[in-house]
Amino acid sequence: MKLISWNVNGLRACLKKGFMESFRALDADVFCLQETKMQPEQAILDLTGYKQYWNSAERKGYSGTAVFSRVEPLDVTYGLGIEEHDHEGRVITLELPSFYLVTVYTPNSKRELERLDYRMVWEDAFRAYLTELDAKKPVVVCGDLNVAHQEIDLKNPKTNRRNAGFTDEERGKFGELLDAGFLDTFRTLHPDVTGAYTWWSYLRKARLTNAGWRIDYFLTSKRLQERIENASIHAEIFGSDHCPVELQLRD
Repeated sequence: MKLISWNVNGLRACLKKGFMESFRALDADVFCLQETKMQPEQAILDLTGYKQYWNSAERKGYSGTAVFSRVEPLDVTYGLGIEEHDHEGRVITLELPSFYLVTVYTPNSKRELERLDYRMVWEDAFRAYLTELDAKKPVVVCGDLNVAHQEIDLKNPKTNRRNAGFTDEERGKFGELLDAGFLDTFRTLHPDVTGAYTWWSYLRKARLTNAGWRIDYFLTSKRLQERIENASIHAEIFGSDHCPVELQLRD
């Protein structure tokens, strides 16, 4: 099974920058999007063969997730089931026959870390949600987790130490999630690869110089490790300030 995750930073904008060509070329069984910034009726998508699942933020033009799947899910749920966290369209869960697939757009702590306290509350709630699912069947988590876990995961770790996405607090919560029984699939297969990033600022020609961050992930329950066939980053694909990431699982 081939899974793709991509923060499109506004799907309507990405559609004007080759989204459909990339979508067809990637040819995934399940395609997960974050930061769609739209309601489903705001664009017509030619997705023959795929079922569409949308979780849009109540605030227009903000956040939002979507999943396009060739695989018929057993069930689909939206959000965490917690009022505090379910207004921004950040989570969709598909129950598939052998695992749960969760796509997530983790809240950004923002400049001056103004949302870091909320982010910590979110992290604990999201981890509890995943571990509850994991008690029933294995879990695959994908999306923009808005954190670079280790220094190897961004170009300039020293100058970004207290910036959103590379605080000790955010990195610590990511570690807690791994300790709860999950694998970072890319690092499991490529522990020492440097320069592997998924997001580049639009400023200072960051993508041209590969001054990026790896903040988009596929995580899996540890017991799925033997099924991981490939985990890769499609840095060659443009259309957003993020690029798609891929996971292939053996049947």
